Amino acid sequence: MTADFRADFRTDRVGSALRGENPTVVRRLDAGFAVMGDVQFLPGYAILLTDVPGVERLSDLPRPRRLAYLADLDRLGEAVERACRAVDPAFRRVNLEILGNKDPFLHAHVWPRFDWEPEHLVRMPVWLYPQDHWRDARYALGPEQDAVRAAIGAELDALR
Repeated sequence: MTADFRADFRTDRVGSALRGENPTVVRRLDAGFAVMGDVQFLPGYAILLTDVPGVERLSDLPRPRRLAYLADLDRLGEAVERACRAVDPAFRRVNLEILGNKDPFLHAHVWPRFDWEPEHLVRMPVWLYPQDHWRDARYALGPEQDAVRAAIGAELDALR
């Protein structure tokens, strides 16, 4: 992905996914889109996007849609867990988070955690990683993640 192309889809992540123009999409799920995170300092980091434009928080969805979204989050979490365990024997767990502090659309984070993480960070929230991990091009989503991305997609298919 080039930086310019990424900037284009980032301005409307949900709309670009609905139009088939979001290059981070791994699979369309029942109530959202499984996408790869923009940064991959923890390989396999994925996000569940809502498929309803304008929805900012989980409580904006009617209860049946809310439950479908949470079921998709469960499925994506398990897929990331299975894929990361198969790709990296140092996999330890996944963390699931719905924060809503920055981006104005419903999304949930699925963070794989590994034994090789620095001791002072491995048991802490990923948000405490240094700023360079969030901005440095070496941690950006790219072809290096093709194997884990494919594994996540295959696990999502198997969990259908």
